[in-house]
Amino acid sequence: MSTISIEGMEFHAYHGCLPEEQVIGNKFIIDLYIETDTSKAEESDNLEDTVNYSEVYNLVKKEMDIKSKLLEHVGRRILNSLKTNLSQVEDARLKVSKMNPSLGGPAENVSLTLKYDV
Repeated sequence: MSTISIEGMEFHAYHGCLPEEQVIGNKFIIDLYIETDTSKAEESDNLEDTVNYSEVYNLVKKEMDIKSKLLEHVGRRILNSLKTNLSQVEDARLKVSKMNPSLGGPAENVSLTLKYDV
């Protein structure tokens, strides 16, 4: 079993409970850790024998493009999309961070980490 890490995926998206967050948007950072069996790819050197990083990025981007009020909602959608579209994924952990959140004072980010036993 191996862990494929795709860290620091950056998106401008429209997630948040405040009306202005749904209009102006904000910067979000996604860190994703995928557990998968890479033994076949280790021998074959063939992309079809492992998780395609570009495909993962595109699945994450597609979900980030859909407005959500809560990080919990967008995070679960991303994990569900991985489960539905990538049969090689055996487990996944996702961290979604909202940069410069509207909290009434300075804060670098708020984040949520979700784990999905696929």
